[in-house]
Amino acid sequence: MRDKAMNYNARIEWSAGGQLADDQNISIEKEGLRLGREFLLYADLAYLRPVNHRVILTKMDQSAVIISMLGFSFDGFWEELISCFGKCTMDCLFMEEEKLMDCEGEYALPPSSVADAETGRGRIMLYEDAVCVLPESSHAVRIPLCYTSEIRLNGYMLQLRMRTGELYTVGKMGYDTHPFAERCEKQAAKTKKARAGMLTGITPQPLFPEKGLFRTKQGDEYWLSAYGDGRCAVELFTGDAAATYLYQFDNRKLFTFRLEEAMEAVGSHREIIFLPDEQIAEKPLYRMAVHRSEAVRFLRSCSAGRIIHNTGHTEKLAEFLGS
Repeated sequence: MRDKAMNYNARIEWSAGGQLADDQNISIEKEGLRLGREFLLYADLAYLRPVNHRVILTKMDQSAVIISMLGFSFDGFWEELISCFGKCTMDCLFMEEEKLMDCEGEYALPPSSVADAETGRGRIMLYEDAVCVLPESSHAVRIPLCYTSEIRLNGYMLQLRMRTGELYTVGKMGYDTHPFAERCEKQAAKTKKARAGMLTGITPQPLFPEKGLFRTKQGDEYWLSAYGDGRCAVELFTGDAAATYLYQFDNRKLFTFRLEEAMEAVGSHREIIFLPDEQIAEKPLYRMAVHRSEAVRFLRSCSAGRIIHNTGHTEKLAEFLGS
């Protein structure tokens, strides 16, 4: 990120309240835009659209901010805005692995609990262990290759189907389409093999017979779980202060898939799983992270509290699980 924000002069119109202000100073910064005296966080943006030399920013509450009268600065403003919004989005997806390919292409995203199905063009990136889709909206997604059930090139579109049934499609990347597909399949197989080997080296405990990983590169940190009837207890082995996290669910298979995906999604930022909503709301990057992960939202919705490691922990755990 550059050291100094670029300044622009433009007209700003706020749909909520009908405010209109000419010749306002705008700067594009790391976490959002400074619009005159107001600051608009990227975390509050749902869509960004260039329309007839205007930039329309639709917020999460569906109100809009319209930026116009940029003159010859329009193209530079839009490119810088999309670049900074994209960098902030990649930060909230916690992309720490090596990037192998970065392409421009088409995408089709399945519906989620916060958005309808979406199609468009955007950046499509292949990392060591994931495919990232970066649209001009709040619906960016990190697709973990280790949890794909099928990867198939259909014409010029690559289909990535997850164990839970969601289908992500990316493609029409020009000459990069076939190399992208080939490397994607190769990385998926490599990642699955690596994680299987790491799991073999983890010894379950009597109270927690199931085991799982965070990111593939974090092989020395893991989690264990135990199940009861519609209930699950999860213990993190990360070197942090210990606690057992409790969950309730209806469908064990779906819950297990989402639990594994959520743990992989957050990587080393595990507090996102258990922080209360009011604390998440205070952290823009964490708000963005939760909004962009169906698995994390699902796991948080199943939370049933936690048990601190102290006297009576074993008895409380047994009581919760019904054993």
